[in-house]
Amino acid sequence: MTRRALLAAAAGPFWMAARRGRAAASAYIVYVGTYTRKTSRGIFAYRFEPGAGKITPLGQVVETPNASWLVPDASFKYLYAVNESEFQREPGKPGQVSAFAVDRSTAKLTLLNRVSAVGGGPCHASLDAGGRFLFVANYGTGSIAVLPVEAGGRLGDAVAFVQHKGSSVNPQRQQGPHAHCIMPSPDNRFVLVADLGLDQILIYRFDAARGSLAPNDPPFARVAPGSGPRHFVFHPNGRLFYVVNEMANTVTAFNYDRERGALSEFQTISTLPEGYSERSTSAEILVDREGRFLYTSNRGHDSIAVFAIDPAKGTLSFVEHVSTKGQTPRGVALDPTGTYLFAANQQSDNVVLFRVNRQNGRLRPAGEVLTDATEPVAVVFVPAA
Repeated sequence: MTRRALLAAAAGPFWMAARRGRAAASAYIVYVGTYTRKTSRGIFAYRFEPGAGKITPLGQVVETPNASWLVPDASFKYLYAVNESEFQREPGKPGQVSAFAVDRSTAKLTLLNRVSAVGGGPCHASLDAGGRFLFVANYGTGSIAVLPVEAGGRLGDAVAFVQHKGSSVNPQRQQGPHAHCIMPSPDNRFVLVADLGLDQILIYRFDAARGSLAPNDPPFARVAPGSGPRHFVFHPNGRLFYVVNEMANTVTAFNYDRERGALSEFQTISTLPEGYSERSTSAEILVDREGRFLYTSNRGHDSIAVFAIDPAKGTLSFVEHVSTKGQTPRGVALDPTGTYLFAANQQSDNVVLFRVNRQNGRLRPAGEVLTDATEPVAVVFVPAA
């Protein structure tokens, strides 16, 4: 794989789309996934023009339960949503994953089909580099599944399934496995999974022809006991890997061996201010497309922590904390131009926009607050037609 292809795979479909057609960056559809326990019944959409800083609400575009994570495909014809089951109330009920066709002119979504996630509480998903398979992490049951993407964007029944086993030191949160994030490596040879209940990043060899998974050697990397790894991100250079630890409120940085699929830790840094003692849990983690800055969200402290990434070593240095102007920022996302950050505040029912200073990574409120979607938790972008 060429260096350009490696960078594109690490940065994701929005970077690749921008390389293919820069004119598409004039306007985007912003899809916001919500929990449907209050008044929301599905996924909301907005038309966003980053050049003008203008955003227009388009309302709820499809009804679907608990769309807590969204994944567009690289062609932007399809959108996939995990439907997170209420695993704590209905422990035997499996979650589902929905496939939608995207109308980029109107932002409307049309349900193609819905299949089992083969586990309870699905909370994260991603596509392999070829767009042939969707990976799903089931938090409630601590399992992962691989679903084939069929012709026309529909999902098939799982072709691979792995049930994690074990526990860690926290008797309330880590009595068993809780798979929380699943993504392929930039070269599509491995699949990595953050398991909050095990304090491990599990690593699988991935067969891109069949969709099968096999334990890697080494099979996992550890974080400090009681950390609770939640989400992770690859640096655009493909050699650095950062995981945000929900329970410890830290980020752990690893060097990534692309040949062996192995991780080696070199730094752990707090996401909270020194001396902060109130309850807070880290949620999302982002790296800007130039690989210069890293962002995490703190639920409780209700902030975004901003870090600068050392270009030679990959180490993180603290820049600032910025209030998200709401409660419980579960989902945050950088727009495809890297100019804006969207913070979805789950408990205060608002999405707040911030302007990104591309020189120093700092954030300032952009003046836009979206309030029509209750319990917003996931934000993705699709180029508008």
